[in-house]
Amino acid sequence: MKPVLVTGADGFIGGHLVQILIDRGYSVRALVQPDSHSTILTGLPVETVLGDIRDEQAVTEAVSGCDLIFHLAADYRLWVPDPRPLYDVNVKGTVTVLNACVQNDVKRVVFTSSVAVLRLPDDGRPVNEDTPTTIEDMPVHYSRSKFLAEQEAMKFVDSGLDVVAVLPTFPVGPGDWRPTPTGRVILDFLRGRIPVFVDTGVNVIHVHDCALGHLLAAEKGRSGERYILGCQDLTMSDLLATLATIAGKRPPRVKIPHTAAYVAAAFGEIGGRITGREPLACFAAVTMSRKKKFFSPEKAVRELGLPQRPAQIALADAVDWYQRNGMAHG
Repeated sequence: MKPVLVTGADGFIGGHLVQILIDRGYSVRALVQPDSHSTILTGLPVETVLGDIRDEQAVTEAVSGCDLIFHLAADYRLWVPDPRPLYDVNVKGTVTVLNACVQNDVKRVVFTSSVAVLRLPDDGRPVNEDTPTTIEDMPVHYSRSKFLAEQEAMKFVDSGLDVVAVLPTFPVGPGDWRPTPTGRVILDFLRGRIPVFVDTGVNVIHVHDCALGHLLAAEKGRSGERYILGCQDLTMSDLLATLATIAGKRPPRVKIPHTAAYVAAAFGEIGGRITGREPLACFAAVTMSRKKKFFSPEKAVRELGLPQRPAQIALADAVDWYQRNGMAHG
């Protein structure tokens, strides 16, 4: 059996995807950063290739002999003192991976894009894959880099490469050790670091269901199509209230205007540049919070059979994992 390659296999979604693939009998090859501190792959029957997705030699070695590629590797940060690595990894890295796929006659690629590439309306209505969007609609460097990466991926489709794009919303659940920006919200709540909140919203999906959506896209997705991997829309107030119920804590009651959040972000940015540590609030996060990030996964449910596990289960699994791993305090 030819191996299936997963880039970003040591990441949050990637780790769950690797486990799903193994459970279903696939031979898995993982391309991971040489300096990765993740233990997600420890003990798993995985062939590991050490390398960066910007390294043509390492990517070619990883892709060689594979018919199916899951390209998840990305730089997912909202606060970046220097945005250039976001574009290098997310855009140039994607081109490097897809070039190697063409050169090695790969049969299918599942490319992990992001709902950050979709334009959000002012009225909070859920958007779908057909929402018209331009680069000018991208408010922060992360979303711009992912938008450009998706544009590059679609160029390869036009050239004959079989690429299916999946757009995860906000995956939640066990194993978010870094954590992702979404996981950071949960951790900050558990640690008592969210005394106030802004009026925003997110679409939550269990990370296992999101990872399974990648495999479903490989099996059932149509080349050149995009599929939103999401589940349940929650306002920030509802999300924090749900976390409070799960963790037995009191939710914050004070909702502040975005102008006040920008002031807090200004101080956070200054502190972050001095200390080099990610601030609790940053301009990118506040900017993205100005609109509710609500999305419709109807297409993925209809065409792929994407599971729709309630957000409460995803949040409970995340809280349980953080508590069991000693990360909920500090």
